[in-house]
Amino acid sequence: MPTPSDAAFIPLADALADALGPAVVSTDPADRERHASDWSGLQGSRPRAVLRPRTTEQVSAALRLCSAAGQPVVVQGGLTGLAGGASVQEGEVALSLDRLAGVEAIDPAAMTMTVKAGTTLAAVQAAAEEAGLFYAVDIGARGSCTIGGTIATNAGGIRVVRYGMTRLQVLGLEAVLADGTVLSDMGGMLKNNTGFDLKQLFIGAEGALGVVTRAVLRLQPAPRARATAWLAVADDSSLITLLSAARQRLGSSLAAFEAMWPGYLSAITARGPHYRAPLADIATPAVLIDVFGDDPAATDADLRERLEGFLADALEQGWLNDAVIAESIYQSRRLWAIRDEAPAEYSTLFRSSKGYDVSIPIGRMIDAVRVLETALSGAVPEAAVLIYGHLGDANIHVVIGFDAPVEKAVYGRVDDLLYGTVRDFSGSVSAEHGIGVLKRQWLGFTRSAAEIATMERLKAALDPSGILNPGRVVAAPS
Repeated sequence: MPTPSDAAFIPLADALADALGPAVVSTDPADRERHASDWSGLQGSRPRAVLRPRTTEQVSAALRLCSAAGQPVVVQGGLTGLAGGASVQEGEVALSLDRLAGVEAIDPAAMTMTVKAGTTLAAVQAAAEEAGLFYAVDIGARGSCTIGGTIATNAGGIRVVRYGMTRLQVLGLEAVLADGTVLSDMGGMLKNNTGFDLKQLFIGAEGALGVVTRAVLRLQPAPRARATAWLAVADDSSLITLLSAARQRLGSSLAAFEAMWPGYLSAITARGPHYRAPLADIATPAVLIDVFGDDPAATDADLRERLEGFLADALEQGWLNDAVIAESIYQSRRLWAIRDEAPAEYSTLFRSSKGYDVSIPIGRMIDAVRVLETALSGAVPEAAVLIYGHLGDANIHVVIGFDAPVEKAVYGRVDDLLYGTVRDFSGSVSAEHGIGVLKRQWLGFTRSAAEIATMERLKAALDPSGILNPGRVVAAPS
């Protein structure tokens, strides 16, 4: 179905305003500019209109009209995505879910929360905490990203080593198909083996199969105690040994295991003077570790003592050079700032930079990082190479930073080198940010031709006109 021209869009805009109300449909230049691009850096076009529905019924009506007219729609949450999936392409309408927000209910007995898709992650975390519970997913963009967006991208973050990805936190889901059909499975039951689990189609599908509008989230008992430590690891070979030992000794209380290679530490502490290394030794990798205690009788002091015992053994084994345990929430936050807050400042730390989000099997991680460091230093010797990430989840982030603007071709060489290395080590070209537009050409490095063909068949079945997030993840139906 051909895309309507700008002139042909006017009747559709009128029909959308009649069906949804004029307050939902905006063609104001400022609104269109604000919704043109996401956080990926991919320059988007102004959408023909911005739709900001407040209800699932309005989402359904909007998609029904757009589908009938062949009007492409890009779905937007908090615009914090890093794969260009929410950046607008020419001729698209932006469907923003920022007004479809709010916590509908919390069931303390079932430990679930019913929430609308436009609710921010921070709001969900706060509501859970107020109820004496805990929502496990946590990422740096928590104040801006939305639950719908985290579901659409199957977001991970810093607690995956204990709680798993977003997929494991979703017990119920409501989604709207491209033709306006509403699929609602909001029962919130952990066990429900009655045929296909349709909600799984939309988790991680990046809005290409349907628009998530509501969800039932799984909550956890609130941690009663917490301990945080910063570790100076003896060498990179000790990282995996240390991770394995931490899993065995600390068990399910291990909540985060974040690794930072020396290039990351030296760049952050040198370029961001407000970030100070907790230990003088930054010539070897560092690990930031969090331990949670759920026992009602647990105290922070008890947990610190347990963590201290593990670290003492690790020092004796020669896996660590040094370690420091936070003595307060303030100290814990300062340690986490080096890992959690610094990445948001790359645009000020470097004149030009680009980040990559990949996974490598844990058993091959150290060799892969060595290959990457050597290859990148040879290919772009003028660049700072920052490697860090969720080692416990086999996920690393690689950032290339320059002190001067660089040509696009330079990043093209880095793309080829980095994604080629990921392929060679049987990794994933996207660990937690999705494919979007920017990684689509690399999808075949991780997924087989048969898998991609099956994805395309699902896309054609659920969105035969190809109006939902066209060109994202897989090709739109021809």
